[in-house]
Amino acid sequence: MILVERWSPADGLSLEPNALAAAKEIDRSLALTAGPGAGKTEMLAQRADFLLRTGICRYPKRILAISFKVDASQNLKARLRKRCGPGLASRFDSHTFHAFAKRIIDRFRVVLTGQKALDPDYAVGPHRVSRRSITFNDMVPLAVEIVESSLIVRNAIRQTYSHVFLDEFQDCTDEQYKLIKACFQGTSARLTAVGDTKQRIMGWAGALEGIFETYAEDFDALPLNLYQNFRSEPRLRRMQNAMVRVMDPPAALDDDDLPGDGGEIVVRRFDNDDDEANDLADAVRGWIESDDVDSSEIAVLVSKQQNLYCQKLRAALDARGVPFRDEDEVQNLASEPIANLIVDFLLVAAGQRQPAPYRRLLDLVVFGLGLGLDAEREYQARSRWDRFVAGVRQRIAVGEIDLADLDDLQTIVNELLDIVGRDAVVGLSPAYVQGDFLQQQIEATTSRAHALLSGGGDAAAALASFSGDRAVRIMSIHKSKGLEFDTVVVLGVENQTFWSDPDAERSGFFVGISRAKRRLHLTVCKSRDRPDGAGLWQIGRTEHDEFVGYATPYLWPFSAVPGADA
Repeated sequence: MILVERWSPADGLSLEPNALAAAKEIDRSLALTAGPGAGKTEMLAQRADFLLRTGICRYPKRILAISFKVDASQNLKARLRKRCGPGLASRFDSHTFHAFAKRIIDRFRVVLTGQKALDPDYAVGPHRVSRRSITFNDMVPLAVEIVESSLIVRNAIRQTYSHVFLDEFQDCTDEQYKLIKACFQGTSARLTAVGDTKQRIMGWAGALEGIFETYAEDFDALPLNLYQNFRSEPRLRRMQNAMVRVMDPPAALDDDDLPGDGGEIVVRRFDNDDDEANDLADAVRGWIESDDVDSSEIAVLVSKQQNLYCQKLRAALDARGVPFRDEDEVQNLASEPIANLIVDFLLVAAGQRQPAPYRRLLDLVVFGLGLGLDAEREYQARSRWDRFVAGVRQRIAVGEIDLADLDDLQTIVNELLDIVGRDAVVGLSPAYVQGDFLQQQIEATTSRAHALLSGGGDAAAALASFSGDRAVRIMSIHKSKGLEFDTVVVLGVENQTFWSDPDAERSGFFVGISRAKRRLHLTVCKSRDRPDGAGLWQIGRTEHDEFVGYATPYLWPFSAVPGADA
């Protein structure tokens, strides 16, 4: 434990003044709005580090973090573990809204009576069955009812958590906010709600308008704003700052406040998308082979329809032997959470050191299951999981299991799903409660993994393009939100790509460019052939003058590269 005045951000990181103030706030709840790339997740990790290392969150109290996506929840937990170590991080519970709701139901289901009563072994499924099954959408309302109707439950939750983090709060629905108020309104708990008011992406799901204003009033929260992106090199930050001058002028800095020549910004112009695909594929291979950039640190982002825009690029990368992972959820199985779970386990079970998959599995199987509010059950879950993994590794080592054999592969996948539990698997995605979609994805993943492993050779290498840990990432700008890469290519910076509402497109483009830490390349074509599967499509293309114009003053002289403008 250290004194409050002696605390400084972990890992020597620098926080902008508002972020530092938010990390160290003791007396009030916070309503923190931030632009893309402003380090919202890092600020939460640093705040948790501050609260735990200074003892403001005093043992045995815990911190509760609620996110909207499983990967965001796991990322925050993993980031905190790096900041303050596994000991203190064990007092940090990071869950999605539905996982938190299910914790409440599992522990206090006896509060539910009558038609809402549940048996101890109730399941989560596609239909509501009296006492036996609830749907995914039942979780939060049932948790609200439990908390609102039982003082014992309210006290149990309030005595457990002294601080609460609410990530991506702009997406909070009315029912979810009711759960937060039922648990913590009028208590001494300090809440930190973080979100981006320019990026409210779930209006279709009933997200509240003015949620930050409502929350600030209900919890007497101090409003703060974050704007600066500290992960990017100076040249890239100056380009981002140029966009801030247009999007939110008072938040912009002088370029003199962002000194340094680090970073690379290039505009690559082409006559057609054949030239674009071949040139980019060569560049990507060069970055990997000559610049020693890990392939997973390279991302190709497209405003929309990347399955159409990147058809030629995918073929060009494949021809050059460059592993890539296409994140399009329609085209690519690897975007499915269940696929990631299975492949991560196969990588770990193969016996080689796989720190990233191993960490993700622990975050899901041990820390993300909602087994209770005490450390003892968490320890039991960790021990059970470690024994299971060790047992599977031993069976593979002695030849009892052959990963290249489909029957053996199906056997250990089924064992994995048994130990994780159906409820946890279903909770990975709302789509998994509907019909047989989950089973289809399990079968498709097993089949794809078998195809990759049956060729012989190193299992980790065979699964690399599937797992994404050693593969170039191809995705929509929307899907890149919250991620960061050494090198980012924003493909097709054209009027025909960014064609909808100007404010929304500007915000989306800002999300894309702010994913890059060191290198940002923009591509423009004069023509794009109609790809397979395209509906409306314009072959002739024109450069998006505004978006390219943000880059123009900050281009890195790069005349030696084909297709690149200095």
